[in-house]
Amino acid sequence: MADKQISLPAKLINGGIAGLIGVTCVFPIDLAKTRLQNQQNGQRIYTSMSDCLIKTIRSEGYFGMYRGAAVNLTLVTPEKAIKLAANDYFRHHLSKDGQKLTLLKEMLAGCGAGTCQVIVTTPMEMLKIQLQDAGRLEAQKKMLETQAHLSAQGGAQSVVGSAAPARPTATQLTRELLRSKGIAGLYKGLGATLLRDVPFSIVYFPLFANLNQLGHSEPGARSPFYVSFLAGCVAGSTAAVAVNPCDVVKTRLQSLQRGVNEDTYSGFLDCARKILRHEGPSAFLKGAYCRALVIAPLFGIAQVVYFVGIGEALLGLLPGQRHD
Repeated sequence: MADKQISLPAKLINGGIAGLIGVTCVFPIDLAKTRLQNQQNGQRIYTSMSDCLIKTIRSEGYFGMYRGAAVNLTLVTPEKAIKLAANDYFRHHLSKDGQKLTLLKEMLAGCGAGTCQVIVTTPMEMLKIQLQDAGRLEAQKKMLETQAHLSAQGGAQSVVGSAAPARPTATQLTRELLRSKGIAGLYKGLGATLLRDVPFSIVYFPLFANLNQLGHSEPGARSPFYVSFLAGCVAGSTAAVAVNPCDVVKTRLQSLQRGVNEDTYSGFLDCARKILRHEGPSAFLKGAYCRALVIAPLFGIAQVVYFVGIGEALLGLLPGQRHD
């Protein structure tokens, strides 16, 4: 089984490449998910994922769908690398003499991976959500201004909207958070992120490992390309929907700006109670299908890159970097 061991640098390269490809492909859907989850019953701007994307293109242009993507593209490499490398590390140390892991040990390995990744995930999500949700808040403000003008003038005249405020960049947001709240400002919602990512990894990694094993033609062999991709898609979308209620709470907690008449929250339980009381149980599934559409190809691509071994191939081209 020595040939099955993959060097840590190769794991980091594989995770990084997979993350960059995946985020580029699915980021617009992730933007729609964030905006749908942040909508409260008071002022609904979007009715569905497609409606959100169409309105975003109309008001912000095509690249408006990629608002906040730079943060993800910068930090997704260490995030995905940590997640995949940590899972392999824990699986390796929990296994005995190369024997197959029990389901409990697979879940423990996933738990360890999910816990490690929040070091990067929390600040990444914190910054990304502010940038993604800015367009929704602007659209809500314009809608309210239009309604106010039409109400005051009897609807007889057209309305010229006020100039949109300058949108902060990720660098400006980071500086402001560090100046006002210190490093803790970037880790707002850490508890909610843990409650989302740890259960996600507990579900995802064992499910992927068992689905991927169905494609093994013989013990110790690797699954075909399409099996790894489909196993990643199915395991990713299943885990994403399972933890979506925690994702909704996390998104609300990490949003620094609120729309008119929107609730504010003091913590995880307070947020969950207010969502349940004011919006009903179905609100915890807001953006669930968007999240499934984001996570399925994201993790499908990740596992294909990981199992094809792009990182190993790149390292093999470098003198002195070849690994057994």
